[in-house]
Amino acid sequence: MIQLEYFTPSDFDQLINWIDSPHLLMNWAGPMFNFPLDRDKLAWYVEDTNQLGQSDAFIFKAVDTHTGSTVGHISLGSISEKNRSARISRVFIAPEARGKGAARRMMTEVLRFGFEKLNLHRITLGVYDFNTAAISAYTRAGMQREGLLRDVVRYDSEFWSLVEMSMLQPEWQALHQAA
Repeated sequence: MIQLEYFTPSDFDQLINWIDSPHLLMNWAGPMFNFPLDRDKLAWYVEDTNQLGQSDAFIFKAVDTHTGSTVGHISLGSISEKNRSARISRVFIAPEARGKGAARRMMTEVLRFGFEKLNLHRITLGVYDFNTAAISAYTRAGMQREGLLRDVVRYDSEFWSLVEMSMLQPEWQALHQAA
């Protein structure tokens, strides 16, 4: 099982070690950060987050409940109370946890937080189209593909396209009705 816990300064060094190249940083965060990732940038990233009823972003580490080890990172931001919507971003799975279902379980927990704790109606995300493992994990968690934004980011000499995905609260409820 995966449990989400708030991402704090004590978690910064692990994430910095995971994000070890400019390409990986761009894949993880888009143009939000420049390489190398450092503690000051992450301090800015967590400012005013993780306060129920106040923050428009929640940033989590994902902990494997069997081993106690941190296996990933995920954020839920751009929270709009008016529209009851939010956006999942900056999803990262620890290299040693990849291919073991951690991404799907982490997605399920952040969706649970958004739909059940925040009472959201719509949760979206964007993923680069070459990241087929992530797209597969998000689909297994119940996200629906909405479309493709072509050539939205230029990295070095190539353009990257973004797959847009979403889930609505009734879809979440249908998948997770109490038996």
